[in-house]
Amino acid sequence: MLFDFPSFTRTSHNKIVKIVSTTIISAIALTLPIRYLYAQTPTSGGAITIRSDLQEANSETGVITARGNVQINYPARQIQATAAQAQYYSRDRRLVLTGNVYVIQEGNSMRAETMTYLIDERKFIATPKSDRQVESTYLVTEPTPTSSE
Repeated sequence: MLFDFPSFTRTSHNKIVKIVSTTIISAIALTLPIRYLYAQTPTSGGAITIRSDLQEANSETGVITARGNVQINYPARQIQATAAQAQYYSRDRRLVLTGNVYVIQEGNSMRAETMTYLIDERKFIATPKSDRQVESTYLVTEPTPTSSE
C-alpha cells in the first residue's frame, strides 16, 4: 500500500505542534525532531498533516521543513502525497515537495521531481528531473446518458 496513514494516538513518544493560524505557534527553536505536524490556517478548511523522519520549524520565516519519508494528508482537499522533503511556507500558504514526489487527489495522480501546491489557488505546479517528464493519470468519467421521454 502506497499510503499508510495509521490513526493517530497520543503517546508520550509523539511530539505534536498545532498551527491554528498563519502565525506558527512553534515559538521555537525546536531541538528535537517532530514526528507529526498539524497545520491549519483560518481559510484552509482543514488540517494538513505532515509526517516525516525529521521536522524543523522557523518562527522567524514561518517555514516548516520536513525531511525523510515525508507523508502528507490533507483530507479537506482529498490530497495524499509522499516525497523526500516538504517545506510549508505558512505566510505564502504554499507547500513545496521535492524528491520523487507522488500526489494523489480524488483518484487522479501525478509524479514529478518537484511539486508546489498553492493552497489558496488549489493549484499544483510540477517540474520533472532534467531529461525526464512529469507523469499524470486522470480518471475520466463517462457522461450519464439522459433519457428523452
